[in-house]
Amino acid sequence: QVQLVESGGGLVEAGGSLRLSCAASGQSFSTYAMGWFRQVPGQDREFVAAISWYVEKTYYTDSVKGRFSISRDNAKNMVYLQMNNLKPEDTAVYYCGATLNKRVSVRSTYESWGQGTQVTVSS
Repeated sequence: QVQLVESGGGLVEAGGSLRLSCAASGQSFSTYAMGWFRQVPGQDREFVAAISWYVEKTYYTDSVKGRFSISRDNAKNMVYLQMNNLKPEDTAVYYCGATLNKRVSVRSTYESWGQGTQVTVSS
């Protein structure tokens, strides 16, 4: 398994930008697909974006397409989520996860999670 630590959350006005980072430790990081999910109180953790370990194919939920961008640096064991044109409905705790499964948008396939980082977008 890999251990994950997120950072980069904060308070931003609508239309602003944030970049979340996820630092991974442990073996074989480069073989994992990495994903970002988010959760608001009382709701399920939902898929936001993911990136495969091979050819770095990316996946996004419809509501963030064109605004968010996921990337990874295997040499540094890092995953990033660049979030632009943020909206109040993006407010949530954002979690980084790691999976060996091809179903990268399915929460239950993830075997490791970070502790989360809060993103708050004011209107």
